[in-house]
Amino acid sequence: MNSCNPKCEFFPDEVVLQILARLPIKSVFRAKCVCKLWYKLISDKYFTRLYNEVSVRNLMVLVEISEPSSESRSSLILVDNLRGVSEFSLGFINDRVKIRASCNGLLCCSSIPDKGVYYVCNPMTKEYRLLPKSRERPVSRFYPDGEATLVGLGLACNLSTQKYNVVLAGYHRSFGHRPERTFICSVFDSVSNKWRKFVTFQDDLFMHMKWNRVVFTNGALHWLTASCSCVLVLDLDSEVWRKMSLPNQVISGNGNRIYLLEFDGRLSVVQISDVWMNIWVMKDYEREEWDMVDRVSLRCIRGMVPGVFPISQTGEYIFLATHKQVLVYQRNTRVWMEVYSVKNSAILPLWFSAHAFRSTMFSCQ
Repeated sequence: MNSCNPKCEFFPDEVVLQILARLPIKSVFRAKCVCKLWYKLISDKYFTRLYNEVSVRNLMVLVEISEPSSESRSSLILVDNLRGVSEFSLGFINDRVKIRASCNGLLCCSSIPDKGVYYVCNPMTKEYRLLPKSRERPVSRFYPDGEATLVGLGLACNLSTQKYNVVLAGYHRSFGHRPERTFICSVFDSVSNKWRKFVTFQDDLFMHMKWNRVVFTNGALHWLTASCSCVLVLDLDSEVWRKMSLPNQVISGNGNRIYLLEFDGRLSVVQISDVWMNIWVMKDYEREEWDMVDRVSLRCIRGMVPGVFPISQTGEYIFLATHKQVLVYQRNTRVWMEVYSVKNSAILPLWFSAHAFRSTMFSCQ
């Protein structure tokens, strides 16, 4: 590693940091080898915080491509509104895994061959962490694995504290019996490397959570109920569940579909009908006040509407997935574009395995 060219010294360190913070992570790692000064700048914790602050503004879509009958590893497609499409894998994890949740650059994955085994990884830095087992009892026919009764799974990554939690929520059902009237939450803490459990009285709404669509914001995890009647909220600090109302104008059923997303750090509700996509954003979190921020015509993609699902959004664009395509709608120009299409007809629908994703330097260790 050489010392930096004297010409580089004309640029203040902050300018160099701002430039490096806008590079892809692979390019950042290569830049560490350019000279001692860049290595020092990039290795500093300040740069990690700066990189994460910049990168969280660029929301992407991560698609897991797999064939139902195949036992090979899934391939991952990253769709970036700025840099296009790239492909990578989770081969650095010595296991066949399925992505369960995504939050601020980290993924929570479950082992396919070994039930109840979970990993947290950063696919950009290729770091991963095997989580300790969350169950005390061995898996047997009398004590089936928790995955069978799991109705909510969430990943919460706090960029400011560099801490994360994994939440497994479900109900216990003894062999041959109906579910008990208690709802059990296991919360993994990345600092203590331990699971903690708490039990609450089970509401019928807990039995019908849309567990694969969870949003982390305001220090809490949010799940939409299957009936789209409300949002179930788990505050991670107080470990208390509560219900949150949807916008008054939201109407489920009659051809309307409701989705819960994030919108630049705030909770958002998306309603799709035959010809319109209405988008609300939480204006006041404490008072649960919603504001409609956009009404998008779907006439340009009318033939796709029955099979289109919103995946992620910012104030500038929104990503949607169909059976075989990923679409982006640019809010400023009101233009629709196809940004990715898969040719293999045997794969599962893309909206089955598409996740909102950000490329960060969040460490999972």
